[in-house]
Amino acid sequence: MKQLFFFLLFLGPCALFAQDYEVRVQANQVVPSKRIFLEVINGRGQAVKIDSMLPNAKKEVVFKGKVLDQGGFYLVNFFDIANPQKVLLILEGGEKISVQAEGINTPEKSGAFSVQGNTPNIQFMNQILELSSNLQKRVAVWNAEFQKNPKDQARIQAAFEQAQQEQFTQIKALIPQMGTNLVALWATNFLPAESELATLEEIGARFAQARPNHPQVKPFLENLTRLKGAAEGSEAPEIALNTPEGTVLPLSSLRGKYVLIDFWASWCGPCRRENPNVIKTYAKYKDKGFEIYGVSLDKDRQAWLKAIEVDQLTWKHVSDLQYWNSVAAQAYQVSSIPMTFLVDPQGKIIAKGLRGETLNQYLENLFSGK
Repeated sequence: MKQLFFFLLFLGPCALFAQDYEVRVQANQVVPSKRIFLEVINGRGQAVKIDSMLPNAKKEVVFKGKVLDQGGFYLVNFFDIANPQKVLLILEGGEKISVQAEGINTPEKSGAFSVQGNTPNIQFMNQILELSSNLQKRVAVWNAEFQKNPKDQARIQAAFEQAQQEQFTQIKALIPQMGTNLVALWATNFLPAESELATLEEIGARFAQARPNHPQVKPFLENLTRLKGAAEGSEAPEIALNTPEGTVLPLSSLRGKYVLIDFWASWCGPCRRENPNVIKTYAKYKDKGFEIYGVSLDKDRQAWLKAIEVDQLTWKHVSDLQYWNSVAAQAYQVSSIPMTFLVDPQGKIIAKGLRGETLNQYLENLFSGK
């Protein structure tokens, strides 16, 4: 719950020798007396300010400089405490880029923007953003249809899943053309890690060979290693968090049973809608050696406990109430919910992402063979 160019591959590495950049920024709206910042995202994911300017009479600034650490991810930050707008750029040197943006977000709508440039990174970014925007427009239509007729949920969900899969396929087709331009790392944010591990490994192998010491490559490879640690066939990483009663319940204490690790949250609509299906599945198999270990990504304890009560979830529950910073979510590289991992009695992950009838059918096959 919680997503591009046609240059030859050798153009990416060549850009490393041209370190200068020029970023021309045009803001349709500016906050009086407020500077526009250029920031770089370091290897720890923190935005560090490297330049700032007051817009001229044309609401324009021009940033010039040299890329740091062989290039990376930059932000144009239209500084406004209440409604900041930030535009992501990928700079590896040699760029002349034009950014046009609203300059401010509103509570109702994020500010529009466009980025133009002659680099592979920018051109691929724009292609992926267009794919994402097209899907979001369709989602808005489906949401409106659902509000008018909730009985159409199954049809709408099926249409969404098909459209989403088509988007994944289109992005995957672009990735080989990206070579080792940094846009390839960014593009992975639009792919479901749980089902596209092979694609991520291919990207990781390219960067590990060509740019292993790049500040953005190192954390990507580290995250990939952690993700593979939660792959099918691997031992399930330990989780030991507090139950609603305040006692620690280790995942390993459930060894000897088939355990469904269910990542969810009270604020997650798809999770709550899935709960009735999970309740039926649990009732059917709980006396056959099946258990559910619910890991909540809530941050409000009362909201978590109320959801358990209202939805009548009678299985095991744990949480550290750290939202997306949950240590369990990080250990399993969970980037969207609901997300499930099925663990066998020996503690090995045997399936991922099982939901609804797919989960029920998997367990039926599993237990009927006993």
